[in-house]
Amino acid sequence: MKTAIAAVLAFAAPAVLAQMEGHEHRGGGAMAGAFGPYAMTREASGTAWQPESVPMAGVHSMAGEWMLMTHGYLDLVYDDQGGPRGDEKVFVPGMFMLMGTRSAGPGTLGFRAMLSPDPLMGDDGYPLLFQTGETADGLEHLVDRQHPHDFLMELAGTYSVPVGAGSVFFYGGLPGEPALGPAAFMHRASGIDIPEAPLTHHWLDSTHITFGVATLGATLGGMKVEASAFNGREPDQRRWNIETRSFDSASGRVTLNPTADWSAQLSYGYLAEPEQLEPGEGVHRATASVSHTVSEGSNHWSTTLAVGVNRSHGHDQRGYLLESTHTCDGLTLFGRAEYLRNSELIESGPLAGEEFGVAKLTLGGSHEIAQAGPLVFSAGALGSVYRLAEALESEYGSSPVSVMVFLRASIR
Repeated sequence: MKTAIAAVLAFAAPAVLAQMEGHEHRGGGAMAGAFGPYAMTREASGTAWQPESVPMAGVHSMAGEWMLMTHGYLDLVYDDQGGPRGDEKVFVPGMFMLMGTRSAGPGTLGFRAMLSPDPLMGDDGYPLLFQTGETADGLEHLVDRQHPHDFLMELAGTYSVPVGAGSVFFYGGLPGEPALGPAAFMHRASGIDIPEAPLTHHWLDSTHITFGVATLGATLGGMKVEASAFNGREPDQRRWNIETRSFDSASGRVTLNPTADWSAQLSYGYLAEPEQLEPGEGVHRATASVSHTVSEGSNHWSTTLAVGVNRSHGHDQRGYLLESTHTCDGLTLFGRAEYLRNSELIESGPLAGEEFGVAKLTLGGSHEIAQAGPLVFSAGALGSVYRLAEALESEYGSSPVSVMVFLRASIR
């Protein structure tokens, strides 16, 4: 099955791009938003917003009445995580996304489909010190590794109807993303160029792949209010399938875009049994974030500050993130600083289950090296250093250092 799917991907992507030849429009597109009367550049993952001044990536085209946008990237990464619990690996992450909108009755009908090659990297994902969440085998937690995302990351339909100066909308996905947290890290402008997942992923945006979600919302100018019902379980270790469960969780989010350069959100959700290996244990999650973008043509500087709080087992654990990416004339520089408290790092021995604080700083960049039609190729590297509790030094060493070197092909 995996071979067949890979073959379909290899055939479909060039075919889609070929169909767009003669109709494409790159960057700064004027496509209308799927959820209201505003520019599509405001939209990120799921129903999340970002600053409207973010440059539009991807290729735009028309297919009959449908306005289409194709976007995606593919990385080749060499990863070397230092210290006694580190590891190294070569892997290929990425995503391929196709979106479309058209008029239908009194409103706008839309669809979103997003695929990922992540399952090909193996069940245990890639090495990433201090990362936790999900499982590789259904028996043990993944620790110091980032799980692979599912092959099918989003398959969703949307419908919005204008109401006065705003709109009401519906979003449904299997999988999809509920109204919870900031835009997912592989979509937000401040993080899309960083090839590793943030440690705060499971504090902020881990619900970006949810197998079953329905969202109702309304917009008015720069304000959006929405609520979701969804399946709170995170994807299991079978990354190629579609999982179906009844809705058991709920969330709500308020987003404000006071100007084209700013976007802020507050959200809260209850996730029923999100971790497969912790049956009966729910998580209350609250998040707040603010994003800012300064843009001139294809050059931009985007920054996000976010905090997430997970309450489970009667206890709060917080995660903080500050990330920023500056792109100018083909050169991209990025940085990410994080701090979180995590009780899942040590699973056996006298320190098992104890909560530890971990700080991480990542700096890096990339540079465009070639372009072929809508495909842009770049090369880059990053390095990460950590500050950790003294009690963890026997496990991780006193000053581990991590490095990634990568090549990227992206559709712009």
